[in-house]
Amino acid sequence: MLRRAADLVLLRYLLASVLALGVDVGTFVTLLHGGVSPTLAATAGYSLGIVAHWLLSSRAVFTEGVAERGPRRTRQKALFVLSALAGLGVTTLIVGGASTAGLDPRLAKIFAIGVSFTLTWLLRKAVIFRAVAPA
Repeated sequence: MLRRAADLVLLRYLLASVLALGVDVGTFVTLLHGGVSPTLAATAGYSLGIVAHWLLSSRAVFTEGVAERGPRRTRQKALFVLSALAGLGVTTLIVGGASTAGLDPRLAKIFAIGVSFTLTWLLRKAVIFRAVAPA
């Protein structure tokens, strides 16, 4: 039963990630077609995706691990942003490096999505939204 619950959290996280990814990639492609540099477009897209992902993660994915309002919730938000920045760093390095090397930034973005997803899932599940003990 515990395994099934964990699978449902992963499934909800995957769905939240897909929705946030839509915000991310939509922004990325729009900016790229507008002449913005690939690195800046990837950074802006990922940043808007962070906002969407927090809203979805805290309200629909990790519902049992979300801290009540107050210092613990503020800490949780800060850790979420840090995990997102880790994902952003990975995304920016991959897309920027690939673009500098002359590779298609869209292919680099696809690879970066997988790496960033794995990193942020592990951080959020194991650290940020683990079961919150009462104060």
